[in-house]
Amino acid sequence: MSLFLRAVLGLGLAFLYAPILVLAAYSFNASRLVTVWGGFSTRWYAALLADGPLVAAAWVSLRVALASGAVATVLGTLAALALARHGRFRSRPLLVGLVFAPMVMPEVIVGLSLLLLFVGIGLDRGVGTLVIAHATFCTGFVAVVVGARLRGLDRSLEEAAADLGAGPVRVFATVTLPLLGPAVLAGFLLAFTLSLDDLVIASFVSGPGATTLPMRLYSQVRLGVNPEINAASTLLVLAVTLAVLGASHLSARR
Repeated sequence: MSLFLRAVLGLGLAFLYAPILVLAAYSFNASRLVTVWGGFSTRWYAALLADGPLVAAAWVSLRVALASGAVATVLGTLAALALARHGRFRSRPLLVGLVFAPMVMPEVIVGLSLLLLFVGIGLDRGVGTLVIAHATFCTGFVAVVVGARLRGLDRSLEEAAADLGAGPVRVFATVTLPLLGPAVLAGFLLAFTLSLDDLVIASFVSGPGATTLPMRLYSQVRLGVNPEINAASTLLVLAVTLAVLGASHLSARR
């Protein structure tokens, strides 16, 4: 790589990640003024524990991310199996559209569509609608991760198990699923991450008592930034980073 390309790459990475590093650094600022460094302190991380609404929003985000990640993992894995193992069937184009459309549609459209659906069927908005919305949005990402692993899977192992008398369910449970394990877990971590930091869709489908952490942070930022928000944002970035790194590591395993 030439020196010019390295410089451009370095400037691009600095533009993307320097604000995050500044955010993390100022979360340890002892001063209440976010633009004035007053010394190193962890007081704002301790203050997070005393902020009841913020802690409640964090628990809502965690519950929704775990539940929607689990649902999206099951649905995405089943969709990947149907698309990779059953060849062409009559409703295949419809299935492909249903699974992958939320990935390419603007989140505003997804959120608005789901809001109209929930209002139309009379479903009260809350944690349940958040789980449904995030599972709908994340299923396609899980299907992509698991489908990539399925296409590289050695089918002779499954055929050998079938030749030895194992039925389809047992072959899937004892051979296919263990081989897909890293990809399935990677898909769950990716879905968990997408749900954890979603703001747009959650703003449409949430209800009373179902405020997520990104929604809470956004509402507080509109009134002004303080070091406590920096600390909460740093923890959120750390959680998302760890989940993404874990998903990348699992996806690369063989």
